Amino acid sequence: MHRDLGLGQREIARALEIGQSTLHDYLRRWQESGLAWPLEADLSDAELERKLFGKPKPSKPPVRPLPDFTRIQEELRSNKHVSLQLLWEEYRDANPGSHYSYASFWRYYDQWRDSQDVVMRQEHVAGEKLFVDWAGPKLTWYDPKTGIAQQASLFVAVLGASNYTYAEATLDEKMERWLRAHVNAIEFFGGAPRLFVPDNTRTAVTKPCRYSPEINTSYLEMARYYGAGVVPARPYKPRDKAKVEVGVQIAERWIMASLRHRRFHSLGELNEAVRELLIRLNERPFKKREASRASAFADQDRPALQEVPPERYEVAIWKQARVNIDYHVEYERCLYSVPYQLTGKMVEIAATSMTVEVLHEGQRVASHQRLRQPHTVSTVTEHRAKAHQAHAAWPPSRLIHWAQSVGPHTAKLVEQILAQQTHPEMGYRGCLGLLRLAEKYTLARMEAAAERCLLTNAISYKSARNILVNAVDRVPIEKPDSARQAAGHDNIRGANYYG
Repeated sequence: MHRDLGLGQREIARALEIGQSTLHDYLRRWQESGLAWPLEADLSDAELERKLFGKPKPSKPPVRPLPDFTRIQEELRSNKHVSLQLLWEEYRDANPGSHYSYASFWRYYDQWRDSQDVVMRQEHVAGEKLFVDWAGPKLTWYDPKTGIAQQASLFVAVLGASNYTYAEATLDEKMERWLRAHVNAIEFFGGAPRLFVPDNTRTAVTKPCRYSPEINTSYLEMARYYGAGVVPARPYKPRDKAKVEVGVQIAERWIMASLRHRRFHSLGELNEAVRELLIRLNERPFKKREASRASAFADQDRPALQEVPPERYEVAIWKQARVNIDYHVEYERCLYSVPYQLTGKMVEIAATSMTVEVLHEGQRVASHQRLRQPHTVSTVTEHRAKAHQAHAAWPPSRLIHWAQSVGPHTAKLVEQILAQQTHPEMGYRGCLGLLRLAEKYTLARMEAAAERCLLTNAISYKSARNILVNAVDRVPIEKPDSARQAAGHDNIRGANYYG
């Protein structure tokens, strides 16, 4: 002891970094305990503490009635407008003269809540769960042509038992990238899990629910292809996906942070760098046990994963749509036809990289090659009604050819009607109207009416119809004569006046 060295209480207190009053209390307790130095070899720390400080005094139970904290917690969760202050006031009014202050009420509730917040340690079965999520920060690459910086998201997948990790940079976080990243992860692992555990992102869950979430159809179809299910983490329960939360954090530190000073000119170049760092991450030894993610994966998860089907999964995006009045459905700003009988009905669209299929009540009703140019249309003739098929059988070339058979003026009128529209099809009805007029009037009258429309710049079906109905085509056309002198009048001076 320091006292045996001849030190005073002040020097001993300074050496032990405690106050002199505390040291004095310890010395008093030592003398009263009857202990001798050196201590007995078999004296435990617990016995020493008991002899010096005695048994700890049991905490006194509250002498005033405590509220039902379970009910209080339910009140706070069920109604966002209910506050702890309001609940304390109700407790105070129900227990006049024998209630705790608001500070004590809050302290007791906080202690009760901490005692309820017990975390169950999750035991992960080998090959069972694959936890997936997006990292928060973005990666950057530069367009080689423009030099403009582009943002990329980092997809992270972690196997539950071994913590073996997969990561991939994607252009965005939309459904197609989400599914392709899953397929790439499964190929990286060389096997499929039995369960995917995502967050409640819209690409995974259509309608979040604690007990019965609605899984996105596209995501569910992909999981079924690999014989797996989807069990999303509960809303606002990050502990349900603690594996991927930690995995994302590690990926951000060991992959994203390592790439912060490097410049990439394509997404492929970026992913090559990610894959190199991913190998290093998986082979990095654990701190608290003798293994690495790679070795744990080889021993635990890899043998337990399900076999991958021989054919690579063709990513299909599923969505519901209502058939428009023109018997077309829209997908990615392109239009695809379905049988006209389905107008107004709800159908399902399954789009892959090459095709767009439409299903009604589980039956395929249309299949199209996928369009890439926005605002383009794919129409199958058989999907049209009979009258519409007849209408579509008159393309611009056929309309002009018919007009030429009537006469040059009619041909020129048809050409101008088609040319003045932003799209030729917008002038189809007017040209077909002229065709219908030709069934009622002679070709000579049609030609005369067309000539009068051209001279008066009245380029429309209505003008030609009015001319024929009112027989204006039979009135001789007075062509302007530039040599004709203006009629004499007192108010007209004439050219000689200015000479």
